[in-house]
Amino acid sequence: MPGLERILNGVIRFRQTVRKDLVKQFERIRDNPHPTAVFFTCMDSRMLPARITSSQVGDMFVVRNSGNMIPHANNYGPSGYEVSVTTEPAALELAVKRGKINHVIVCGHSDCKAINTLYNLHKCPKSFDPESPMDHWLRRHGFNSIRKLEKRLADKNAGPIEFVSDNPLFSFSAVIDPEDKLNVEDKLSQINTLQQLENVASHGFLKEFLVSQTVDLHAMWFDIYTGEMHMFSKPNKQFVLVDESNVEELIDEVEKHQT
Repeated sequence: MPGLERILNGVIRFRQTVRKDLVKQFERIRDNPHPTAVFFTCMDSRMLPARITSSQVGDMFVVRNSGNMIPHANNYGPSGYEVSVTTEPAALELAVKRGKINHVIVCGHSDCKAINTLYNLHKCPKSFDPESPMDHWLRRHGFNSIRKLEKRLADKNAGPIEFVSDNPLFSFSAVIDPEDKLNVEDKLSQINTLQQLENVASHGFLKEFLVSQTVDLHAMWFDIYTGEMHMFSKPNKQFVLVDESNVEELIDEVEKHQT
């Protein structure tokens, strides 16, 4: 079976090149790391969170799964009061309540195989495999994104898509692909990424942090074919390219939202 040799040889290259420098970084932060964000993204092998964000040891928590999804609290119990024991809410609690981070970031990407599968399940229900954990995961947690996509496709002049939270500060409107350049799966990927912000805000254990504005929520979307990162701008109601010309403006948007 090919693959393991590449990984083990990679470990050797790591030992020979960057291990000593990395150990020095570990020693500097040893028992007192100060991560400032938790970064939820897809498990796609093409996504490299640390490299994309130029992050170093201790900078951020990273959580990865199929489709960068965080289950909505209402999936647990009739009113969302049953405690979730899944990875994503547990990671949120670890990062926010115990890790004292300030930013929750959800990052989707283009040509997401999970999102492509979700769309295929929607268009071809007979392709659903009742014995597939991934099919169940995508169908359960992708339903709201599919519903919003269908509304967008049914009427391109219908106006922005609404994402609603119990906390008005985290409700927002979004115009998806205003120039209509993306294929339908990438449109769904952007909607799905934004849907996770609504889902994150639904968890009761985050309420005090969101109300006090000590934690903020952000959506990013990476184009794997251009290597460009986009960030959702609430004032502009759309994803915008992150580059040297607007990065300070994007930072200002976040700071104003927190005041």
